Amino acid sequence: MSGSYGDFVLFGPDANCTLELCPISTTVYEYRPSLAANITFIALFSIAMLLHIFLGFRWKQWWYMSCMVMGCLDEILGYAGRVWMYYSPWKFEAFMIQIVTITTGPVFYCAAIYVVLAKTITAFGPEHSRFPPQLFYWVFIPCDLVSLALQGAGGGMSTTSSGTNQTGVNLALAGLGFQVFTLVIFSGLYIDYVVRYYRRTATGFSMRLKLFFGFIGLAIVLTLARCAYRVDELSEGYDGPLISDEGLFIGLEGVLIVLSVYCLTIGHPGLVFGKTNEKMVYEADLSAAESGMDRREK
Repeated sequence: MSGSYGDFVLFGPDANCTLELCPISTTVYEYRPSLAANITFIALFSIAMLLHIFLGFRWKQWWYMSCMVMGCLDEILGYAGRVWMYYSPWKFEAFMIQIVTITTGPVFYCAAIYVVLAKTITAFGPEHSRFPPQLFYWVFIPCDLVSLALQGAGGGMSTTSSGTNQTGVNLALAGLGFQVFTLVIFSGLYIDYVVRYYRRTATGFSMRLKLFFGFIGLAIVLTLARCAYRVDELSEGYDGPLISDEGLFIGLEGVLIVLSVYCLTIGHPGLVFGKTNEKMVYEADLSAAESGMDRREK
């Protein structure tokens, strides 16, 4: 995208194009964001945020609630920025808001997932895990923060030059790539723990555990797919064909993350832990497993 159109500035704090003066093809996205789609996403993330506030207070899952609420707020701000761009496609502030917040929002959901698995290992038996539960606090959370910092800084730097600042693009790409790498490693440990727990527990999975593990696993897959799309999109800079395809953005960014957020709502840790102490949950599960083994021996 060129920096000017006649006497008009197209991008940056001094952009002065309007819908009456410049063609929509001169915007950074080369399209006018869909008002209906973006309002729908705002509504869906708002509902999810309210649900997580309610469930967080009900089940006293404060960390999980905080991460999910911050992620939803990021998404709401981002899609509000895109609504703003519907009315003012050249508005630099609107572009800055949506590019940074929508890019970084899923990082908070990942933080929630990492902590939940650490709690799960602590509650249902560290002996089923190859690594101590503290690993998920002290390794994956810092990795998440690094990813957040890289994506936020890269997004901010790249927007100041419509993506021509390669350092900014590279930083954002590094953040997204690091998020994918971290999620893949985490997914391997997550699958390993679930399999080992299942094999060593005589009673198998209750319906609650199936919902819990299943929906968290699905949320991870959806988030990985979204990150892969964003890496591919950003690798071409702001002049590539993917950045101008709103249909792909709606489907592979908006829809995938909405589904992921609602998976993390259905698979809420309160479903398994409730308000009880983690040790009590573990002891109850261990007692059930021992009872199942006794029945098999008889």
